[in-house]
Amino acid sequence: MQSHFIEYIYLIFIIIGLIMVANKLTLAYPIVLVLGGLALSFTNLFSNITIDPELIFFIFLPPLLYDAAWQTSWKDFWKWRRVITSFAFPIVIFTSCVVAFASQALIPGFTLALGFLLGGIVSPPDAISATTILRQVKAPKSLVSIAEGESLLNDASSLIVFRFALAAIVTGQFHLSQAVGSFFLVIVMGTMIGLAIGLIFYAIYRWLPTTPSIEIILSFLAPYCMYYFAERFHFSGVLAVVAGGLLLASKRHVMLTYQGRVQGSNVWSTIGFILNGVVFLLIGLQLPYIVSGVEQVTLGEAIGYGLVISLVLIVTRICCTLGASLFTRFIGRFITVADPNPGWKVPFVFGWAGMRGVVSLAAALSIPVLIQPGQAFPYRNLILIITFIVILVTLVFQGLTLPWIIRKMKMEDPLAAVKEQEQELTIRKTIAQSSLKHLEQVYTKEHGENEHIRNLATKLRTDLSIFENDLDGFNSTGREVLIQYQDIYLSLLDEQRKALHQLNREEAYDEELIRKYLSLVDIEETKLREISISH
Repeated sequence: MQSHFIEYIYLIFIIIGLIMVANKLTLAYPIVLVLGGLALSFTNLFSNITIDPELIFFIFLPPLLYDAAWQTSWKDFWKWRRVITSFAFPIVIFTSCVVAFASQALIPGFTLALGFLLGGIVSPPDAISATTILRQVKAPKSLVSIAEGESLLNDASSLIVFRFALAAIVTGQFHLSQAVGSFFLVIVMGTMIGLAIGLIFYAIYRWLPTTPSIEIILSFLAPYCMYYFAERFHFSGVLAVVAGGLLLASKRHVMLTYQGRVQGSNVWSTIGFILNGVVFLLIGLQLPYIVSGVEQVTLGEAIGYGLVISLVLIVTRICCTLGASLFTRFIGRFITVADPNPGWKVPFVFGWAGMRGVVSLAAALSIPVLIQPGQAFPYRNLILIITFIVILVTLVFQGLTLPWIIRKMKMEDPLAAVKEQEQELTIRKTIAQSSLKHLEQVYTKEHGENEHIRNLATKLRTDLSIFENDLDGFNSTGREVLIQYQDIYLSLLDEQRKALHQLNREEAYDEELIRKYLSLVDIEETKLREISISH
């Protein structure tokens, strides 16, 4: 037990080092972690560490999905709901069908049921790798929003296809009408269970005497409860976590204290960072285990099958995204759509961003070794290596070329009517206006009697005047003035830190109090640096 724990400690150090390398090379860290895991797999240093499907599905998947749901903009999700749901359900099922027929025709002795099993495994794109790369290269906001929304739902549909195909292989029976009815039941009931448990947690947050620490602990318990109870009744645990997560995320401003929101955000970003790092490194470490199990065909033939299936997936997804663009232009004549003329650039990049990840490998590893005592599961090891090749090809090849494609296409967000920097100035101006109006109308007496209140009102008027001037000269000298202001303010904050550290050397001052003011300086710098002003 202790030796396994120490191995995971070493892995975390390696993950941190590889992510530093990725940042230095300006590469998406999932790609570097997978390649690093591949390199480590040849050393046999971590041969005891393998992907346990139950560990991935129950330990890793619920918190990662829940965190993704909290980071997702409900407004953007609803805006792109038609595109997201079409790629998360019908197109995942269509992709599974294409893979099923292609693999049956390609691999001797491969049945259609096995093809659907493989299709259910490799059809869902990975959530983290695509959005990480898209954000890193500053892709259009609409593209990132659609990719995030799709990643929340596509695992559910693919795992349902996988579950039905696996049952058909094990039992030897498949009834289409029954499968379709069960498919919708699994989706609807999984969603309802997630919403029901989400409401229970909302009531706990809202009306029980919680503290910030309790709020954070509850946020970790919620996804596991949603996933467990949905899977316990054989419904979709993935959709339960997504539905419940979106519900609670939309109510965070009324159910959490400000300390819970700030502290929880920091804790979740760290936990998500570690979990994602571990799962991507584990993908690369699985190479020896997967290669050692190939029996039905030679290793070269298995790699060839994996490359062909990868090509089928890439082409199918791009055809679907371009086809969806054409359909949107057509249907936009009759109904209101988010973007009536999506063109071909954004759909093509979205199609190219279909990298596969750990959910696919965990699903393949969850295939039972035996159908029944004495009867091995057919082509299990071949499915494993095809899945592994698909992940490598889509994650490494597409992931490395995606930034280059985005730069070459010189993509701009056609729906971004107002630049982000201008939006931020407008938001800050609106906040200052509303604060000043509230201060003058509601606290008229205090405004005249309290010097501190008058100083606050003066500061708000000064800020409001600055924001108005910055907006008027936004495209010319105003930008230079903002940059100068930011640089000088940052230097002042550094001086404040030095002064606080100097005070901390004196015996008379409490270090805990000094740390409190250092934290306030850090928060002020965070606010300043989050303003999108670049030199």
